[in-house]
Amino acid sequence: MEEWNAATLRRLKLWVLAVFLSTAPSFRLSAQDYRAQALRILKAVPLIDGHNDIPDAIRERGGLDSVDFAVPQPKLMTDIPKLRAGAVGGQFWAAYVPVTTMDSGPHPAVYALEQIDLIKRLCAKYPRDLAMAYSAADVERNFAAGKISCLIGIEGGHAIENSLGALRMFAALGVRYITLTHWRSLSWATASTDTARRGLSAFGREVVHEMNRLGILVDLSHVNDGTMSDALHAARAPVMFSHSSARALSHHSRNVPDSILRLVAPNGGIVMVNFNPGFVSEAVRVYEDSLEPRVRALKAAGTDTAAIRDSLRTWRARAPKATLQQVADHIDYLRRVVGADHVGLGSDFDGITEVPVGLEDVSKFPDLIAELLRRGWSEQDLRKVAGMNVLRVLRDAERVATEGNAKARRTDAQR
Repeated sequence: MEEWNAATLRRLKLWVLAVFLSTAPSFRLSAQDYRAQALRILKAVPLIDGHNDIPDAIRERGGLDSVDFAVPQPKLMTDIPKLRAGAVGGQFWAAYVPVTTMDSGPHPAVYALEQIDLIKRLCAKYPRDLAMAYSAADVERNFAAGKISCLIGIEGGHAIENSLGALRMFAALGVRYITLTHWRSLSWATASTDTARRGLSAFGREVVHEMNRLGILVDLSHVNDGTMSDALHAARAPVMFSHSSARALSHHSRNVPDSILRLVAPNGGIVMVNFNPGFVSEAVRVYEDSLEPRVRALKAAGTDTAAIRDSLRTWRARAPKATLQQVADHIDYLRRVVGADHVGLGSDFDGITEVPVGLEDVSKFPDLIAELLRRGWSEQDLRKVAGMNVLRVLRDAERVATEGNAKARRTDAQR
């Protein structure tokens, strides 16, 4: 009798399981439920975006007095109301230095100083919402106080003007990363737009080592594959890609190939996915690449300027669109190749003119987290992607700097 009851019980359990599975769709969470879950996650961990160009966008609009960051700015992707709606806990503001400063205008170092000044004044102007951060501990302390951390990253290694002294002064001002190049190569590092196969020079390796000693993260977005590889092999601390995606999904030179991705986990670094549509969607990239040949063909045919303008307007109207789901595809892909411990978010908001559908501005970050939840990501892994990974990278860089400087002091004392 006991044996018959056990068998009956097993059949009953199987029947209940079958009924549950057959009706499972009715138990699936709604989009609103996933977003609510995403917001709960972002209350526990600071979402840290690796790259936002609002400093240069504000500069182009006449400076801080011309933009009220405390109220919605319809023509900008970033303002305090949007940051709050997006549950952003920390933001690397890009102190972008145009490569044109290498030839004319203010010196690159001066331009970088002005951008750093703008970032610090922006943060000081809105103390209720923003607070400067120079370390992982600062970010966590600000987050606990309900404030959004402002971190500084210089976009363009030409800002140091080949001077390690300038590099040290930028560190003293609180710069936490430097992108080694922008779209133009330097004498010591090669940009992704360059067809040359060379990477870092001897001085370039010296720059990397000094950045490690200072606790400044080496940012490899914008550099070519050779420079990526050389920097990863030279670095004594984790590197970052502050705003780059996976080249396997969109074959853009600014994205990271698998050969380099395989070096990121052993280094302890992080790849922060860019939202630029051409970096996200291969269809968009191919379409964008067809623009220049199209213009050349129209000009060669003797087409007048007005007709060219009309043709380009039509061309742009027919362009394919990148989507939030494709950004999630890049995050999924990076998890498979480098692991969930080495993935982050680097939107490039206000530095891009087009955005993926569903990721129109900084308020949309929870929707991306919700999409990853819908795909089955665990809350633990999403905490890593949102902010814990970049905090770990910051801490590791701080540790390497502290240990290296302590070792140097012991060596000096023994002499």
